[in-house]
Amino acid sequence: MPTDIEIAQAATLQKILPLASRRLDIPEDSLSPYGHFKAKLSLDEVKRLSGRPDGHLILVTAISPTPPGEGKTTTTVGLGDGLNHIGKQAMICLREPSLGPCFGMKGGAAGGGRAQVVPMEDINLHFTGDFHAIGLANNLLAALIDNHIHHGNALQLDVRRITWRRVVDMNDRSLRDINVALGGPGNGYPRQDGFDIVVASEVMAIVCLATSLADLKRRLGNIVVGYTSQKQPVTARDLKADGAMAALLKDALAPNLVQTLEGNLAFVHGGPFANIAHGCNSLIATQTALKLADYVVTEAGFGADLGAEKFIDIKCRKGGLKPACAVLVATVRALKYHGGADPKKPGSDSLEALEHGLENLRRHVENIQSHYGLPVIVSINRFDKDQPDEIALIDGFCAELGVACVLATHWADGGAGAADLARAVVEACEQGAAKAAGLYADADSLADKIRSVASKIYKAAEVVFEPKAQAQMLEWQAAGHGGFPVCIAKTQYSFSTNPMLRGAPSGHTLHVRELRLNAGAEFVVAICGDIMTMPGLPKLPSAERIDVDDGGRISGLF
Repeated sequence: MPTDIEIAQAATLQKILPLASRRLDIPEDSLSPYGHFKAKLSLDEVKRLSGRPDGHLILVTAISPTPPGEGKTTTTVGLGDGLNHIGKQAMICLREPSLGPCFGMKGGAAGGGRAQVVPMEDINLHFTGDFHAIGLANNLLAALIDNHIHHGNALQLDVRRITWRRVVDMNDRSLRDINVALGGPGNGYPRQDGFDIVVASEVMAIVCLATSLADLKRRLGNIVVGYTSQKQPVTARDLKADGAMAALLKDALAPNLVQTLEGNLAFVHGGPFANIAHGCNSLIATQTALKLADYVVTEAGFGADLGAEKFIDIKCRKGGLKPACAVLVATVRALKYHGGADPKKPGSDSLEALEHGLENLRRHVENIQSHYGLPVIVSINRFDKDQPDEIALIDGFCAELGVACVLATHWADGGAGAADLARAVVEACEQGAAKAAGLYADADSLADKIRSVASKIYKAAEVVFEPKAQAQMLEWQAAGHGGFPVCIAKTQYSFSTNPMLRGAPSGHTLHVRELRLNAGAEFVVAICGDIMTMPGLPKLPSAERIDVDDGGRISGLF
């Protein structure tokens, strides 16, 4: 059986400019090509399209994932192809993959099998350079901070209260906490610093929430980089950094246009992590796609307790988006895992384990319906080893819940394998039953917002704020940032902060150890449990399997 990258490399791609002109009526002059098969849509064209009516927005989310991943991106691509297959005009909106996971544990993130966005190698590697621009803008600000202190510190920044961290787009645990400016006076003032991964940075969040260059520059200027000894905030605007940062990011703000294996068009733009950041592709890409297509399929990272919640409470709140329905991706193997199956113990993946694991599915369905206000369709992403009685058990369970359950085979069959799912989505959209609403009001306190997510979505009995987090929260509430939404950073593998607590746990405690103010992105990050904003590589990283031959052909990427 060919691998994902072999399938992608064997495909015949269409040149992106004439394809976009023919399928979406986009003038070729509005596209800046990056080679033959990827291009950026100009911000002038984005503005020109803004007066058009919106199409239907479909959110693809998932049950709590397992370490291998369950094919949410593949389902997003497959559903987009499926909608086009049944005669609907549809587009796809995805995040750009981070190099950290690509070379770490997860591998590529451009879909899989016959449901991929291409050129797969480009998308998974350097693509159009957006992540490089975001990292450079972030680190320019870091350099300007230390340079300002070195040359007299006119803003009186307290070196003990600098909150801005450097970034790199790679999993590198050794950089989590570092000392900078060692080696004598010529190198600046020594201080403690650290690195986050690019996709956890505030600059990434800003690019993904900005709606124009002016909005981008405003948000960049509002970044709080640290405080004076009197605890007064110092911003990027105070350092006169916002203009240069915006200059580095002006091209990165423009959406990237690519295609699926079936020649359907997709925006792949922005890439915040969902277990750390807000986990959605750029707002500007989604808003533009809604003007170009009757149906837009987008995904939110990881499970519906993380990505979908942030999609509703941050992205939709900020962008005025009104999703029509949600597709909840589930797999037999993941449900068995949540029912107690152990991949290291042969025979533990029984029908009984699957039955117990269905409680995880139930929790996510209830959250989407009751708290996010969306009709939900369960999509079983089929694997070759799935048995008829296992599929029947899930289907019967969904019937008891009163939700549609559709078996999808897009990995093997492309859009045709997601045609039934596409028809179910169209039916849900046409019924117009969506009443999407956030979990909390803007006026709620930061503490109450965190408690709302914890109690309603995670079913936590208690939220405990560690002293540092408590002090930060009270300070930012008093400073006028209490109206921001919250972005909870926690493990993706459980409703709790314990990744080994599978299924649908309740009555647990959410421990908030730190809060981070993203004044430019306009949300507050609550870091919970042991989650790290700079991941580490696994014992056997994917990088060990990736290679390139003498002809430049890449292998092992996925």
